[in-house]
Amino acid sequence: MSAQEESVWYKVAEPGELAEGRVKSATAGQTQVAVVHFEGQYAAMDNRCPHQGGPLGEGSIEKGINGECWLRCPWHGWDFHPLTGEPPGGHEDSGHQNFDVDVRDDCVYVKAPAIPARERTISDVMAETMTNWGVTSVFGMVGHSNLGLADALRAQALQGKLNYYGIRHEGAASFACSGYGKLTGKPAAALTIAGPGATNLMTGLWDAKVDHAPALALTGQVQEQVLGAAHAFQDVDLEAAFAAVADFSETVHPSSDHALLMTQAVKTALVNRSVGHLIFPDNVQTIPSPDAEAHTPDGWLADRAVAPTDASLAEAAALLAGAERPLIIVGYGAVDAMPEVIALAEALGAPVATTFKAKGQISDRHPLAAGVLGRSGTPIASWFMNESDVMLVFGASFSDHTGIYSYKPTIQVDLDPMRIAKRHPVTVPVYGDVGVSAVKLCEAVAGKAKSIDHRSEVAERWKLWRQEKARRISEDRGKGIAAAKLFQELTDHAPDDAILAVDVGNNTYSFGRYFEASGDQRVLMSGYLGSIGFALPAALGAWAATQEDGPYKGRKVISISGDGGFGQYAMEFTTAVKYNMNLCHVLMNNGELGKITKEQKAGEFPVWQTDLVNPSFAAFARACGGHGIKVSDPKKLRDAIADAIALDGPALVEVITDAELV
Repeated sequence: MSAQEESVWYKVAEPGELAEGRVKSATAGQTQVAVVHFEGQYAAMDNRCPHQGGPLGEGSIEKGINGECWLRCPWHGWDFHPLTGEPPGGHEDSGHQNFDVDVRDDCVYVKAPAIPARERTISDVMAETMTNWGVTSVFGMVGHSNLGLADALRAQALQGKLNYYGIRHEGAASFACSGYGKLTGKPAAALTIAGPGATNLMTGLWDAKVDHAPALALTGQVQEQVLGAAHAFQDVDLEAAFAAVADFSETVHPSSDHALLMTQAVKTALVNRSVGHLIFPDNVQTIPSPDAEAHTPDGWLADRAVAPTDASLAEAAALLAGAERPLIIVGYGAVDAMPEVIALAEALGAPVATTFKAKGQISDRHPLAAGVLGRSGTPIASWFMNESDVMLVFGASFSDHTGIYSYKPTIQVDLDPMRIAKRHPVTVPVYGDVGVSAVKLCEAVAGKAKSIDHRSEVAERWKLWRQEKARRISEDRGKGIAAAKLFQELTDHAPDDAILAVDVGNNTYSFGRYFEASGDQRVLMSGYLGSIGFALPAALGAWAATQEDGPYKGRKVISISGDGGFGQYAMEFTTAVKYNMNLCHVLMNNGELGKITKEQKAGEFPVWQTDLVNPSFAAFARACGGHGIKVSDPKKLRDAIADAIALDGPALVEVITDAELV
C-alpha cells in the first residue's frame, strides 16, 4: 500500500476562516501543517521550519526586496514561497514537505498520513502501574517537557481509569493533592513541566509531608543529553530540589525498571504518608516499551494494625482504670479509629477532646464531646483538661498550638514511635495502632474502671459555652458581620456529611471555636505548615474524591478562607467552574490580614502593611462563570449561605466581616 493510500483527508479550516494573504497552523491527524491562503489559492506545508523547527503557521506573508511575497518564519526569518514552500535561495532546502489541499463547500481539507496505532511507551507502563495502585486523580498543567507522560495519562483517562484536572498554578495542584490525601488516605498525583513547574509544587508538597498526607509528584525534565549542562533551558536539579520534601525521589532512565519505580513511589506515599516523586526526562517519556508489565499492589503491602505489647497495655490499663476523671484526647492520627475510641469513651463515661486538626472526628452533639483544645478551641475542652487526673492521648503530636499539659499523668498511643514522647516524657508510652489499642484497653478496664460518668458535666459546660456564643452572635459594631454569626449559619446549613476545607488566619481560629461539627463531616486544614491559601485548592482535591466510588462519593464540599487566603489562588475558582465542581467557598472579607494585625498589636508593634485592596470577590466569581453573592447585612446571611450550599455547582459567598469580632 502506498503512502498516498495510507493518507486521510482532514478538515483544517472553516469556510472564510483564512483571509487572503494569511497563514495559520493546523493539525491534520497527527501532522502539524501551515495552511496558506495566497493569490486565491490554498496550500499546506510542513509547519516546522527546516532551520530550527519554528512554526511557519505563526509567521506572515511579506514582500521581499524584489517585490515578491514570501512566507517568513517567525523565529529566524527564513523565507518560503507561500504556495510551493520553495526557498528563495541563500539556505539549503531540507526536504520541506507539501500536502495536497482540497477546498470544499464546507471547509478546507488537507491530505496527511493516517493516525498510526498508538505505541506503548515507558510512560504508559508507569501510568498503568499508577492507576493499578489506585491513583485515580491527577492535578496538573500539560507543558512542553511532559507531553509524552501527559499522553500516557490521557490514554488512562480515555479508559476511565483516572480523572485529570487542569489547574492554573502548580501550587494549587500540590495543595489539591494534599487535601485529597488528608481526606482519603490515598495519593493523588500532581503533573508539572521541568524547572519552574516542578519548583512551584514545593509548598503544597511540604504541607502534605508535615501533615502525613500521601501525595505523588510527576515532574517533567529536560532531555537527558542536556541534563546538568550549563544554561540548558529550565534545567533544575530536581533530585536535589525535592530531596528534603520527598521520601522517594528518582529520575526515570531508559534502563530503569519502570514499573518498579512507580510502585516504589506510590508505596512510599502510602506507607510513609508522605511524598513520592518521579522525574521524567523529555526524551525518555516516549521510548517504546511494548512488552513491559505494569505492576499491581498485590503482595506489596503488609497489614499495619499493630497491637501494643502486653506489658505496655497492662501498665496503661492500670493507670486508666484507677482514674476518676480521665480525659481522652484524639489527634488527626486517630481519624480512622474513631468508632473504637468513642466506644472506649462511652464505656468509661470519659469526655473526648480533640486537637484542632482532629476537629469533627467526634460529633459536637455527642454527650461526651468536649470540643477542641488549644488556641482554636473552646473553654469546654480546657475545663476538662484542667480537671482531669489522667489523660489518654490517641494519635496526637503535642503541638504548641494544642497545648496538652506536660505535667498530667499521660498515656500516649501512636503507631509512629517517633511521635511518642516527642516533646517530653509521658507516663505510659504505647506503641500500636490506635484502633487496636483502644479495643484492647476497653477490654482490659471492663468492670475495673473508677471513672465517673461525665455526661451531665459535659452538657452543662456546653450550655455555658452556647450562652456565651449567643452573646457574641448578637454583637454588631456596624463594621461587618461577627464570625460567631457566620459559623452559626454554617453549623445550621452545612450538610451533616459535608467536607470542609479551612484556611489559615483568624477565620480558622473562629471556625475552631464556633463551628459545631456533626461527626460525619470531615475537616481539612494546613496543620503543621499553616499555609495561607490552602482552602480552595484543597477543596478541589476533596471534590475530586467525591467523584470516585468510596465513602466520600457525592458529598458537598465547602471551603472557608479570609480575603488574604483566597487571593493566593483565586484563579482556581475558574478550575471549579471548568469542571462544574459542586463546592461552595465562604470568604470572610475584612480588608486586611487580620491575624497579623492582631499579632502586631499584641506585640506592641505598630500595625503596618496588613491592609488589602480587594475587588468584589462576588463579582469575580460571577465573571468566572460561577455563583457569587456579597453579604454585609447579618439579616441576609442565612439565606445567602443556604442558597449557595444548596446550589449544584461552584459558588462563592463573600461575607463582609468585622476584624475585631473573631
